[in-house]
Amino acid sequence: MDPVAALLGGPHARGAFLLRSLLRPPWSLRIADEAPLTVLTVLRGSAWVVLADGRTVPVPTGDVVLLRGPRPYTVADDPATAPQVHVGPGQVCTPVGGAGGEPMAVLGGRSWGNDAAGPTVLLTGTYPAPGAVGERLVRALPELVVVRADAGTRAVTELLATEIDRDAAGQEAVLDRLLDVLLVSALRTWAARPDAGAPGWYLAAGDPVVGPALALLHDRPAEPWTVASLAGAVGVARATLARRFTDLVGEPPMSYLTGWRIALATDLLRDPSLTLTGIARRVGYASPFALSAAYKRATGVSPAAHRARLGATG
Repeated sequence: MDPVAALLGGPHARGAFLLRSLLRPPWSLRIADEAPLTVLTVLRGSAWVVLADGRTVPVPTGDVVLLRGPRPYTVADDPATAPQVHVGPGQVCTPVGGAGGEPMAVLGGRSWGNDAAGPTVLLTGTYPAPGAVGERLVRALPELVVVRADAGTRAVTELLATEIDRDAAGQEAVLDRLLDVLLVSALRTWAARPDAGAPGWYLAAGDPVVGPALALLHDRPAEPWTVASLAGAVGVARATLARRFTDLVGEPPMSYLTGWRIALATDLLRDPSLTLTGIARRVGYASPFALSAAYKRATGVSPAAHRARLGATG
């Protein structure tokens, strides 16, 4: 599994918040929902994003913006427009008194805004919890990524814009998967830029030695890997793999494998039908006790405590 494929099992939308905004200037939305990851694209017209530190970024038609939380930001027709709506955790919207402009309202289905015929159309998808595997990616992202429109992202946004209007069986799952595809398409375009600063494990996927080793660790985390067995599987000397992997990824192979296993276990703990024994075997630990020890070393809490916390907040 290459890193892009791994992303599909990481920030995996499940009932993601997805909304089309139909807007006529002046308009301004203050977003303080604390979501870990938001995907925003301008289907028609243009917008500005104003970050918490005051930076302003124009977003023309077709561009895709990735926003890493939890700091608040503003999306507006102009940086000088005062926010009219405050969007808090859980997507709770509160009008801002005295801001002026037409009031925001639900405009049917998954659409809202201040004018159904407005010249600006935004599409927003929010991942409320990308999961532990996805957090490896989210942590590597800058606070804001702007991906210029290209044939790949444009095709997905057009399909997503069409599907958001439909009300058919399984529509939520269709929209979730399209949002995933848009995210991955944007990430590939971003990571290919020389100045992107993409994580080492992402860039290393193209290396003829480290790439296959990463794929084996991703695909078969339950294997009792050692540096020697992994090197043998990719056909290089142990020392060669150890040195090259550490140089490109930023950590040794077994350290990376431990982090990957813990991230997978964290996501699997969300499924109450899975036992700790079953999870341990799936991620490469001989017993739930071995998993618990490794998990607590890495996260500071036991798998059982983490699962209990999920139950309390779910």
